[in-house]
Amino acid sequence: MIYIKLQRVFQSEEKFGITSQIRRASTSIPINIAEGAARRSQKEFTHFSYISLGSLSEVDTLLLLCIELEYIDKVIADKHLADLDHIGKLITGLIRKLNPKE
Repeated sequence: MIYIKLQRVFQSEEKFGITSQIRRASTSIPINIAEGAARRSQKEFTHFSYISLGSLSEVDTLLLLCIELEYIDKVIADKHLADLDHIGKLITGLIRKLNPKE
């Protein structure tokens, strides 16, 4: 996962706070999709999928912040940002499949 790879490159004094936030947000992405799928209603599945997008956006913002604060190399972060973009497109596609009207 992203947080495991990034944990190795952060400065030690920032490692615990930021990696903890990234860990919580990044694990929230698949967990919310799984929870929504288990709810047995398209409306709830869609709702939890949107929550996953919010968590994805949180990870994205934290990585951008880390670049600005020079806690992580931009080349490393850009790879993860591209992965997040791809995951976001997959989740958006799922939402469209669940609710073709949206």
